[in-house]
Amino acid sequence: MGYSARYHAASLIAVFIALAVGILVGAEFGGDALTNTRRDLEHSLVGNLQDARSRADDLNADLNRADEFAERVYPVLTRERLLGRRFAILALGNLPSDITGEVEEALAPTGGRLVGVGVVREPADINGLAEDLAQTRLADLRTNPDALTELGTGLGRQLVVGGTLPDVVRGHLFSRTSGSFGNLDGVIVVRDQPEEMELPQREKTNQLEGGLMNGITRTRVPAVGVETSTDDTSNVPFFQSNDLASVDDVDLKAGQLAMVFAMLGADGSFGVKGSADQLLPDLLTGAE
Repeated sequence: MGYSARYHAASLIAVFIALAVGILVGAEFGGDALTNTRRDLEHSLVGNLQDARSRADDLNADLNRADEFAERVYPVLTRERLLGRRFAILALGNLPSDITGEVEEALAPTGGRLVGVGVVREPADINGLAEDLAQTRLADLRTNPDALTELGTGLGRQLVVGGTLPDVVRGHLFSRTSGSFGNLDGVIVVRDQPEEMELPQREKTNQLEGGLMNGITRTRVPAVGVETSTDDTSNVPFFQSNDLASVDDVDLKAGQLAMVFAMLGADGSFGVKGSADQLLPDLLTGAE
């Protein structure tokens, strides 16, 4: 919301400037008949521009105070709420560089730990996965859609509770990983699919994603999909369709607070975009 207000104020100033320049330039070609009109417009536009600048200054001051308030209150509301709990980020496709930092910042006062990060390779490497599983009942991944869904479901579950399957396919499942999975108390999901995938690749990748989300949610640990308020494409509909809580403004303190309470069990879509149910969850939900 803060960024929208700043953008609105700046846009208003730009409109006044452009309008003033356009009228003044046009008036130069209108002769003496337009002199009085130009003078009146000059005075009017200067006054409007000054008002717009003053309003922008007031908005920035209000927003700066709100930011300072949020920075001070956030640690009080979240201190040791997640003490001793283990969390991991599972990114589908790509992991934007700022997301990990935002999650770590959100967890800092809670006592919770980010213990693992995994970026799922997309498009899915079906051939590589099939080779890894050649001696198992999932060896027919290339031709059997049900096997791909079953694989995704098994992987999603074992990434949370532990198991050997993720290690068997790690090289072809992930483009990169760090830390460890298993024995998790919550999963933070990020989705950033490559745009250049062909339709058959996208269909198989979506199927694997759906299986992963199904496996995670079946464990009943909290799972929340996150994105930033500035993301051009929102994945909230994907999170909603897979029964995940969602936060669309994890780059803001309000979004970080919503993420923490989603990890405590709050359900819903939170944030500042049109797909959000509300800005924040009930702060009493799951607080124990």
